[in-house]
Amino acid sequence: MDKRKRRVRHGMVKERARILVVGGGYVGMYTALRLQRKLKRELERGEAEITVVSPDPYMTYQPFLPEAAAGAISPRHVVVPLRRVLDRCRVIIGEATAVDHAKRTATITTLATEEEGTGGRQLAYDELVLAPGSVSRTLPVPGLAEHGIGFKTVEEAIGLRNHVLEQMDIASSTRDPALRDAALTFVFVGGGYAGVEALGELEDMARYAARYYHNLRPEDMKWILVEASDRILPEVGEEMGRYTVTELRRRNIDVRLETRLESCADRVAVLSDGSRFPTRTVVWTAGVKPHPVLAATDLPLDERGRLKCTAQLAVDGAPHAWAAGDAAAVPDVTAPDAGRTCAPNAQHALRQARTLGDNIAHSLRGEPLETYAHKNAGSVASLGLHKGVAQIYGRKLKGYPAWFMHRTYHLSRVPTFNRKARVAAEWTLAGLFKREIVSLGSLEHPRAEFEIAAGGKPSQDPPHDPKGSS
Repeated sequence: MDKRKRRVRHGMVKERARILVVGGGYVGMYTALRLQRKLKRELERGEAEITVVSPDPYMTYQPFLPEAAAGAISPRHVVVPLRRVLDRCRVIIGEATAVDHAKRTATITTLATEEEGTGGRQLAYDELVLAPGSVSRTLPVPGLAEHGIGFKTVEEAIGLRNHVLEQMDIASSTRDPALRDAALTFVFVGGGYAGVEALGELEDMARYAARYYHNLRPEDMKWILVEASDRILPEVGEEMGRYTVTELRRRNIDVRLETRLESCADRVAVLSDGSRFPTRTVVWTAGVKPHPVLAATDLPLDERGRLKCTAQLAVDGAPHAWAAGDAAAVPDVTAPDAGRTCAPNAQHALRQARTLGDNIAHSLRGEPLETYAHKNAGSVASLGLHKGVAQIYGRKLKGYPAWFMHRTYHLSRVPTFNRKARVAAEWTLAGLFKREIVSLGSLEHPRAEFEIAAGGKPSQDPPHDPKGSS
């Protein structure tokens, strides 16, 4: 008799089901949260076990990263602690480096395994949810690894905020015109959500901060957006994309379409149109790619390296394996033409996670599976304080209404009432008091002062990686 059938009796899980969730991002956390609710009785009776493996002890709500970088939201309110939210799950802080689905095992490395020097350990499972998310897609641009700054994590967002304010401090105090010019030149590569929102929020913050420097003016700063295609923010539509370009250029932001970054070696940004900009800031937001762990599995992948999935969010041809979000190629059943897959955005990830949690519970109980079907409701993007663009159900918004819609939508989507209340309180206080413009760059090297006092040489992590990892 099939193992799946032996598990089911009167709609309940008969045998113990070990569910492994790889990833603690949108899909990983929300799937585990859904399973906690759907399998509450089974978890209490010990008939099911949910294990979540995540490199961080928190889930980052990435749409709030630009506001965290601008100081509108405290960094700790952009993240959700997994152990608090997933109180019925076993949370392991580590990474899955390989998956052998034929044997139902995953290789896991943790901080403890690194200290012990024993290598990865094997973790057995019955049901697998692969939701490791994505990593930055980089190109072999000379100097990028040495000088580039990413914008995918809360550490990178806060590190970038500190970096921008430090460059303003350098420009304010130097007597070298060339150093001043390089310090006040900020190059952002990538015209998607991350690049445009990060640029818009940080330019807004720096413009405000400049009033507190006796020898700096907003006009002294150069903000440059480099995009390889002929449009930015394709998610909000062509018309709103053109409006965004116009709005950014009105703010003295140099938007360069159909242009690529060819080099940033020696702290000089060289563009494909021949322009050269001495700069100490190159922010790379030019897309993402599937997490490397997907290539270390025996599961089917598409041409882009994503897991081939069915509309029920099961990995195609691999029983008991499930996936969603950036790591999965999920058929878009609402699209007019066949063959299209769901866009890798937060809107789909959140909804897929709910369906995924439901379907795993249905599968364990022998019930019919649900088909994931969601038509994109639209997109919203912030361009700084009181500025934004949006396209919601075909309606186009810009300026303050779009910015307000952006905040309202994402406040409704950030997990837990605790985080909603804290973010709303911070926005309220920000409207009553002046913006914070303090740089806490020393947080990235907290032992530096003590090491000098103790007679040692302070260690320095790479400026583009606050975590100190590559």
